[in-house]
Formats: sequence, structure tokens, C-alpha cells
Amino acid sequence: MKSQLIKNALIVNEGHTREGSILINKGRIDGIYTDETPPLEGTFEIINAEGKYLLPGVIDDHVHFREPGLTHKGDIFSETRAAVAGGVTSYMEMPNTIPQTTNQERLAEKFALAAQKSLANYSFYIGATNGNIDELLKTDFSKTCGVKLFIGSSTGNMLVNNRIALDAIFSQIRGLIAVHCEDEAIISKNIKIFRAKYGEDAPISCHSVIRSDEACYLSSAMAVELAQKYNARLHVLHLSTAKELQLFSNEAPPSQKRITAEACVHHLWFCDSDYENYGTRIKLNPAIKTASDREALFNALLDGTIDIVATDHAPHTIVEKQNKYFNAPSGCPSIQHSLVAMLEFFHQRKITIEQIVEKMCHNPALLYNVKRRGFIRTGYWADLTLVDTNSDWLVAPENILYKCGWSPFEGQKFRSKVTHTWVNGHLAYENGRFNESERGMALEFGHLQ
Repeated sequence: MKSQLIKNALIVNEGHTREGSILINKGRIDGIYTDETPPLEGTFEIINAEGKYLLPGVIDDHVHFREPGLTHKGDIFSETRAAVAGGVTSYMEMPNTIPQTTNQERLAEKFALAAQKSLANYSFYIGATNGNIDELLKTDFSKTCGVKLFIGSSTGNMLVNNRIALDAIFSQIRGLIAVHCEDEAIISKNIKIFRAKYGEDAPISCHSVIRSDEACYLSSAMAVELAQKYNARLHVLHLSTAKELQLFSNEAPPSQKRITAEACVHHLWFCDSDYENYGTRIKLNPAIKTASDREALFNALLDGTIDIVATDHAPHTIVEKQNKYFNAPSGCPSIQHSLVAMLEFFHQRKITIEQIVEKMCHNPALLYNVKRRGFIRTGYWADLTLVDTNSDWLVAPENILYKCGWSPFEGQKFRSKVTHTWVNGHLAYENGRFNESERGMALEFGHLQ
């Protein structure tokens, strides 16, 4: 691999932005030059980054890439291509594929697929059921990012609603437990009410009422209670309500927390008044809630109550999404646009670029104890993205890279553009062009405290 020198960049790392240069050698960061002159001689390629921000590659801890079994919606190659174009260099993928990733054999099959197809670095969750604790206990958490637990509505047999099974998982698992929290009983009751009122013609606006703040809070509270009882390492995914925030704390740095929380870009961007314009394209679980909830989530992100920003990237075909409310699947594609969407908040002066890097790069690495990634440090893998924050562009069908071909951000003008992305020192994306000659690596994890 050719050595590379990224010159004159605005390097954003660990709370600071400094002008400097980065030397990449054999896939790793070999030198960081902020107060000294970088080497002027050598056999390396020079990339002039003047005026652009150089960030650690984004680590997205929450994606659904649909392979195996649902590849008409997306697959590992197509969605990692979109990810790399969006500055995402590592991801952790969910188990609700077909077949579901609920045993070690299926988990190994996913790793094998990614080794062949993934342009970004990868790991996969093993999914919990009411009866697979023996499989979960076989998991090697130095290679597998965590256990995914649906304490709420899900597909197939992945809804874990048996208290004995929940106690076993929280008391025996020694890795990270990532949870989707919505109370199934409340949701089922609300669905019956709206079906009785509207039949099959229920409006999309009922989604946030059916999947209510009460449903989210009760389920999240149960997960937190179980984690506290057994001192488990709990990570609550995609918070959507102000009410849930009281369950979490900002009194310790992320690396010292046993209970952490995530917000997704769509819950920070949209609110329930957007259902009128976007319809089922923004039907998501948990549902997008009120503008007040959105504001509370954003404030909690800033004050450290929420630790991570992720996507819950979940593509469906536009034909599937255009069904009536009850038949339209939940989820939307977003990994290509997550970083530039957060940078739009930077332009609006709602968040600093250093805070964006903290929430999308540093904290995922810290919370999952990802080895040698998430920071710009000598000896770390050169997972990097270069961003031009003065380059307007419009999201349009011709530049949407998801296999499903659509985005809820279509028609949105962003003021920042990802120009380059390096994965393990390989320049995988440059100004709209891909170099697909290299594949990503399996992430490695240290022992969680």
C-alpha cells in the first residue's frame, strides 16, 4: 500500500481543531504534524486538504444492511458503498435478517459475507430470543460487538418478553447488551384502537400515538432496572422521547458509564409535523415524536446524557413504503447522509464540529471499546474522512447510493460534502469515485469494564 500524506487539513480530534498534516503508512497513522513540518521527501502520495476538515471515520453502531435474505432492499456491498461515500468507515449490523442471526453459525456466515463484500470495517450483533441464552453465552465479545435485544415489537421470534429469559440475559451476558425498547402490550392496545376507528385507512400521523412515549418509557425503564440489578453493560438504542431522558445520566464520562444511550439522526431532524409532507417515508420504530421531544433529545446530546449519534439505517423499497399505514414497513435509509446532516446543525450553530466527532467517532469507539479506531492517533488505523464545509449540494436520485434508490433527505440542500474517505489507509472514496479494490476489516474489541 502506497504511503500518503494528507497536508494542511483542519484536523478535528479529541475536542480540538488544529491545522496540520497526517502521514499514512501500511494502513495506519504513522505521523501527526500540527506544530512541526511534515516530511517533504519520500515516496508517498500527497493529498492537499487545505480548507477542509479531517475527521476520524464515523463509527455507526446501528445499521440494518438486509443481507442475507432481504437483498432486494439492500446488501452489504451496496450499503457500505453508500456508507463510505458518507464518511462512515465502520459499522455494527443488526441480527433481524433472514435467517435471523440468533446462533453462532449464522453469525459466522455474516462475517464471511462481509469479508467478501464490505467496503467498510464491520461487526455484527447476535440476536436474543426467549430461548437462546446458550448460544449467546458462546459469543466471543472480542470479535462480536454485542447482543441485540428487542424489548418491544419486532419480527419473527426476536421479541424477548419472558422475564426469566430477560433475567438470564442481563445476569449472565458479559458483553454489551443493545436494546430496542418499546412496550408491546401498549402498542398492541393502541393498534386495536386505531384499527377500530379507521380500518385500514389509518393516517400516518397516528404512528407516534400508537408507538407512544409511554410505550418507550416503560420499556426503557425496565431495561435500565434490569441493568442496574445485575450490573450489566446496557446500551439503549434510538431514544425518541423527552420522558426517557430521566433514566440516564451525564455525571460520568462515557467510558465510565455502565448504562448509555443513543440518538438517531432522524429523531434529531424530523418531528411529528413532518408526517404530512413525508408520509410513510418517515415511518420508523420508535416513532418520530413531537418538536419538544426533538429539542429535548438534542439538548441531552449536548449535555452528555446521550452518548452516541447513529442512523438505524434500514432500507425498504419505495414500493413497500408506499403501502397504507399498517402495511408500510418501518425504517429508512440514512447512512450516506448522517454526517452531512449533523454538519448542517454545525452550520446552524446548534453543535460544534468537535462535538459531532465526539458523538459519531470517539464515543462509539469508547463505549464498545473498539481497538485502535475512532480517533486520530499515531498507530491507529487510518480510518479518516475529509469534509468540505463550503460545498453546497442537493440530494437527488442521481446521487443517492442506497440500493433502494430513495432517501427522506431527497430535495435537501446540504452545505457540507464528504470528499475523501480512507478505510484502513485505503482511499476508498475520492470526489465521487470509488476504489473498490480493498475490503474492510472485522472490528476488534477490548474487554468492557
